[in-house]
Amino acid sequence: MKVLVTVKEVQQVEDEFEIEGTSIDERYLEYDLNEWDDYAVEEAVRLEEGDVADEVVAVTVGPERSEETIRMALAKGADRAVRIWDDAIEDAGLLGVGAKAELLAAVVEEEEPDLVLAGVQADDDQFGATGVALAERIGFQWAAVVNTLDHDSLEGGAAAVRRELEGGVEELTEVDVPAVLTIQTGINEPRYASLRGIRQAQRKEIAQMGLGDLGLDASALDGDVELTGMYEPETESDATFFEGDAGEQAGQLAELLRDQGVVDA
Repeated sequence: MKVLVTVKEVQQVEDEFEIEGTSIDERYLEYDLNEWDDYAVEEAVRLEEGDVADEVVAVTVGPERSEETIRMALAKGADRAVRIWDDAIEDAGLLGVGAKAELLAAVVEEEEPDLVLAGVQADDDQFGATGVALAERIGFQWAAVVNTLDHDSLEGGAAAVRRELEGGVEELTEVDVPAVLTIQTGINEPRYASLRGIRQAQRKEIAQMGLGDLGLDASALDGDVELTGMYEPETESDATFFEGDAGEQAGQLAELLRDQGVVDA
């Protein structure tokens, strides 16, 4: 069984930052592996360690800078990786869910995995739909927001999962393989990349592919999503901090509550 894991490098913004047009200046940004994808990578590696999977392949859409992030997936146990990028993708700017699904679908066609694992959502854009859109595009069965996967069930040609629904309800269901599962945080405990794993990751393959390599052209990047503006939302109220020891803080709180009419004077 081959497992394909989609991973994303996400932007993390400092507390103080400046917006320039429709972007945030690079000096205020840091980059890291998306939290949800970290759990997906861990689940895939555990499948290989349990002899359920024979190979784990990580795939990302991102510029050369993102190789550092995808190497973290390799350091944690993925066998090799694919990075999708070229000038046309860079010029396209914001990629919508449909465009991402189209790019990833081309990799699925090339790799022919039995199982695709994706994070439920990304920390930055939080679309929360790419995994399901990919499943629809490639015709795989799917289960979203999976917090438990029965590894033994995969040997029988199906994935028995527990998935979260709204209102705290959980559903037990089974989907036939090949399938796409979107992985929720908490399904496992992601490992730290060991020093040995980091060293080995430097020798593992990262294949770079552009639109032409995937049999696609710029039309695959067309979508209905366009970034037209960016701003920092205004806060509706300010927080009040009380100074002094516990007694002084309690007195200030009581005075504030009286001023607000919450308690009698």
